[in-house]
Amino acid sequence: MKTQETITKSLMEKLWEGYCQRVTYAKQYADMVFTEGGNVVNDHCAFRTFNTHTGGQPAGIRAIEEVLESLGYEKIAPYSFPSKHLNSFHYQHPTNINFPKFFVTQLEVHELSGEAQQLINEAVKDAPDVLAGEPRQLLATLKQNKELISAEADRLVEALVKFFARPWQPAKRSTILALNKESQFAAWTLLHGNSVNHFTAYINYQKVAAWGDIEQTMEVLKQAGIPIKPEIEGLKGSKLRQSSTQAIDEDCPVVEDDGSTGTLRWSYAYYELAERGYLETDGQKVWFDGFLGEQATNLFEMTKRGV
Repeated sequence: MKTQETITKSLMEKLWEGYCQRVTYAKQYADMVFTEGGNVVNDHCAFRTFNTHTGGQPAGIRAIEEVLESLGYEKIAPYSFPSKHLNSFHYQHPTNINFPKFFVTQLEVHELSGEAQQLINEAVKDAPDVLAGEPRQLLATLKQNKELISAEADRLVEALVKFFARPWQPAKRSTILALNKESQFAAWTLLHGNSVNHFTAYINYQKVAAWGDIEQTMEVLKQAGIPIKPEIEGLKGSKLRQSSTQAIDEDCPVVEDDGSTGTLRWSYAYYELAERGYLETDGQKVWFDGFLGEQATNLFEMTKRGV
């Protein structure tokens, strides 16, 4: 038998491995930390969704939530970004601090212009339910029993790795470019779907003596030639400080006006870094484990691309 925690660990390893293959800056960071004898611990992982009819897949956050709750994660707190038409939830494992938190966001498609709504809905309306059949049954069993037979667990992890990708067919190039004018979040999500949006290094667990804080870490990455975000979000000594590398660009499949298949060079993901400060609770100091809306808004923009 394999427990929820064993299955979660296996899934996280596979998602991290796939992410590092695509986001070479994350792999470089990990290699540099290991060379210094330090630890690579991810604070959180993020996903983006559309809150609209997405074919057979549940709409918005619910699609990701179904998986996280079956793995034993708990829904912690909501966050709202009205100017960007976004709502998010933070999920956390109740006992294992080595498992990353999750920050899952949905675009409120109905709040966009009529043209943008039409473009998104047309592009995603026929998405298949990648978890239909056995995978969804296994998720339900795992949620209830907290464990699965080993062979079933392996099949579920394999299905989940396929789920965390783009479920719908490639969109039209013209659709991506038009949407990007109104919502870069929409353009990105249409291109990448359920793919990991980013992982985040947990600086507090890094354990590299020469890199004592996020400033020193970002400077080391910069000196190594990794392009980084110029600013650090959050003041020194505050409860959450964040920065990131720049986002990696990829050639994404799109449909051209004549119906042929082409590619569009677009952002995929960045690697975030987070340093958490202390809060005093009942006379004890504990690290702040939530998120700050304004800082998250600024990090959303790291995948923005010009038209």
